[in-house]
Amino acid sequence: MTDQLLYEVQDRVATITLNRPEKKNAFTTEMLHAWADALNESASREDVNVVVLTGAGDAFCSGGDVGGMRERSGASAYRRKMELADRVHRIPLILDGFEKPVLVAVNGVATGAGMDMALMGDIRIAARSARFAETYIRLGVFAGDGGTWYLPRIVGMAKALELLWTARFVDADEAERLGIVSTVVEDSQLMASTYEMAGRIAAQPPVAVRMMKRAAMQGERMELRAHLDMASSNMAMLYSTEDHLEALEAFAEKRKGQFKGR
Repeated sequence: MTDQLLYEVQDRVATITLNRPEKKNAFTTEMLHAWADALNESASREDVNVVVLTGAGDAFCSGGDVGGMRERSGASAYRRKMELADRVHRIPLILDGFEKPVLVAVNGVATGAGMDMALMGDIRIAARSARFAETYIRLGVFAGDGGTWYLPRIVGMAKALELLWTARFVDADEAERLGIVSTVVEDSQLMASTYEMAGRIAAQPPVAVRMMKRAAMQGERMELRAHLDMASSNMAMLYSTEDHLEALEAFAEKRKGQFKGR
């Protein structure tokens, strides 16, 4: 794995850190491939219940490397399309089927594709200094990394178009009001607050957590009757798990459950 991305697992929480602080964590092809590998590894590891994504230094991610864009300006339209598909789009497509919770700790500026990557998480926690902007329009392009899909679903169409068309910056407090982030904390408390939430989720029955996320995400794309049919099937399966029986015993004995994901 490249040193442009750090990956570690502790206490059932995997941490992915974008690690180009001198470039505000602008991503490269190497970083994107490592990012995808880290997500796939997290999905397969039994000792990972939650994933935390953050950036090194004073920025979360400034998006794609603009210098690299200039170098590729003469490439054919097909090549540019496939570069997006093979590099950047791997991340949202992996996350679309990623059943474990993903928490994003936004530790500074998140612009362009960097903002889009933050939007791909399940829960976003922002440092007070965090700022967000969809800056594509300044380069004469649009949010081809998924922003035009994620942002309207989070803030509504009118506000999404405003942010996409104006490229204006949104500070942490406004981001919380708009629903872009769930919580704003002081910079010094960002990682402690994120890990506190990650730990609480990681301690829950893993199968139930994953099914909860799957049902919520699929519910956005289903009509009610089909969703309830799916829910009843999933509930029947959860009732048969060892973790459900452990939860009942822990409740009766007034203790914390010890869950094994089965």
